[in-house]
Amino acid sequence: MTEKVPNISEAEWEVMNTLWEKSPQTANDVITSLQGQKDWKAKTVRTLLDRLVQKGVAGVNKEQRIYTFYPLYSQDECQRAEAESFIKRIYGGTVKSMLVQFIEEDSLSEEEIEELKSILDEKPKKKK
Repeated sequence: MTEKVPNISEAEWEVMNTLWEKSPQTANDVITSLQGQKDWKAKTVRTLLDRLVQKGVAGVNKEQRIYTFYPLYSQDECQRAEAESFIKRIYGGTVKSMLVQFIEEDSLSEEEIEELKSILDEKPKKKK
């Protein structure tokens, strides 16, 4: 999808992770999946599903007696949008600033730095 992916909350991410694992799912399926991970009431999960549908991140099939929910965006699309939003808010929109901070603060291991170098070396150069 080419349009802008709506922002979703941390709790909504949990629900979406369940939908990405397996779809479509009923609200009860999602509630059951999250019971072992979260201490949420069924009403909370239903509210989160409704919010995701309202935001246009999840869809709902109302053609059967029991509604089923499914993602409208891939996990990759949502992760990309979240990363872009984070970089804009925290680092003024530049990935370089973020990488410099991680590298200067020794947050990255030598192995991670080498992996990043390899990724950057393989990235095609932009034509000027």
